[in-house]
Amino acid sequence: MRGAFRPALGVLTAIGGFVDISNLVTSGVTGARFGMTLTWAIVLGTGAMILYGEMAGRLAAIARRPVFHVVRERLGVRTGLANLAAVEALSLLTVAAEIGGVAFVLELLTGVNYLVWVPVAGLVTGLIVWRLPFSGLENIFGLLGLTLIVFVVALFVLPTDWGALWHGATHPWVPRGEGHPAYFFYAISLVGSCVIPYQVIFFSSGGREEHWTRERLTEMRTNVLVGFSLGGVLSVAIMAAVAVALRPRGIQVEHLSQVALPAAEALGRVGAVLALVGFGAATLAAAAVSALSTGYGVAQYFGWPWGKDRRFAEAPRFHLATLSGVAVATAMLLTTVNPLTITILSVVLGAAAVPLTYFPLMVVVNDRAYMGEHVNPGWLNALGSLLMLAMVVITLVAVPLLLLTGGGS
Repeated sequence: MRGAFRPALGVLTAIGGFVDISNLVTSGVTGARFGMTLTWAIVLGTGAMILYGEMAGRLAAIARRPVFHVVRERLGVRTGLANLAAVEALSLLTVAAEIGGVAFVLELLTGVNYLVWVPVAGLVTGLIVWRLPFSGLENIFGLLGLTLIVFVVALFVLPTDWGALWHGATHPWVPRGEGHPAYFFYAISLVGSCVIPYQVIFFSSGGREEHWTRERLTEMRTNVLVGFSLGGVLSVAIMAAVAVALRPRGIQVEHLSQVALPAAEALGRVGAVLALVGFGAATLAAAAVSALSTGYGVAQYFGWPWGKDRRFAEAPRFHLATLSGVAVATAMLLTTVNPLTITILSVVLGAAAVPLTYFPLMVVVNDRAYMGEHVNPGWLNALGSLLMLAMVVITLVAVPLLLLTGGGS
């Protein structure tokens, strides 16, 4: 019976890890400013994550290699080291943003300034990545993350004009009063919030932690397809709920608390509590996942022993790298830098860094020496190449748009 539920629990983990602070913020901001006209960006990002997540999971199950081992092998030592530095910097930004998100949730629950909660959130994150078993990280936070379904329920309670939502989602245009640079900046932010490299690094490493083999490919694909798809649906639901509840009143999302307003308006205090529980679970899970990814990346590049469930004495450098990432991210927040600013930077720069991580992945999953009969079929290569081209375009325009729009303002 326990084995029968294993895929479902992995799916819940994917939901909790997919809808992190970056998805919450960007979905809320874009719903308030652009309505549903940027739905296509979530669909694109979710599709890319499903595609590359399946490749990473298949690589872990068949070749039994995590992504960063492949990055070093295929890019070479020097280029791989440069890629490692870029991904580690992005992962640290993400850890900081997620810890800041946890602190914001605690501020909303207690009324005490978020800076007071930053060390607490950092300490809890450190304890989770050090002491909580991998299965506990999957099950506890995946289940709690399901409370974000409250935004789907809210859409049925609020006076939702479904025809208007559908029209907006299927007619992507720049709304009156908004400029094209800001529109495409937030499009990149939405895509980046879905495909930040740490997610695929964690997913492939988690596959090795779970000892995936070719016999468990169906389980892996269930995790990818259902889990990330539901994550995309929740992101769209948050965007839609904000578009229905806040946009007609001209209310802009400038704080995480405002993203919860549609749930509170629809379901009262119960809705607000469920939304905050979902925010807390998603951001704390993402803080742990991104922190672990810093340790996975460094350990896999240098060939150190690694594994969340390994004791400290068995993989000391992996655990030190992971805990150091949490400490650095916490210290970064204590400088009073705005966590939402860090979030925007992480998703935009993360989108720009995607090709360096995902291109070597595509190369290896087409190598029969590693994958045997499980190499990519032709249609998957064609689709992956189109998405890679889109990511290259995003890489070229991400930083100019960040500077031109002043971070979307």
